[in-house]
Order: sequence, then C-alpha cells, then structure tokens
Amino acid sequence: MREIQLRDAKARLSAVVDEAMHGKPAVITRHGKRQAVVVSYEQWERLSTVPSFGRLLMAAPLAAGDLPRRSKSSMRKSGL
Repeated sequence: MREIQLRDAKARLSAVVDEAMHGKPAVITRHGKRQAVVVSYEQWERLSTVPSFGRLLMAAPLAAGDLPRRSKSSMRKSGL
C-alpha cells in the first residue's frame, strides 16, 4: 500500500479516490506518521462487516458436552 503525505493527498484528492476505487488504497501520513487510509466504499463495507473473534466464538454451535472438562488438579511446578 502506498503512502502519501497529507498535503499531497489534498492536492490530488480526486486521483487518490479514483485509485482507491480501482483497488489501490493509500495511507495518508502527517509529519511522517500514518494517520488515515483511503479505501473504496465497497472495500470499507466488506471490512466493516467482519465479525470479531469473540463474536465468532459466541456464535459457534457447541453443545454442553463438546468441550473437555477442566482439570481440577493443582498447577505443576514450572521450575523457574
């Protein structure tokens, strides 16, 4: 992904947006630090609907007996 300075992005905003629409996102930097990313709206929609890992785990079709029981024994010595 290419990086472009904020002042250059402002001057070429139309071209930056056109490139993002054609699958070429750009990272916008300010004072050498990454500040924002320009992506197409279609790509942003796709990325914003990806569920979190926690939501995926919560949605897993597990029954009560699917997971092994937790050991009740005391912890082992680590030898540190």
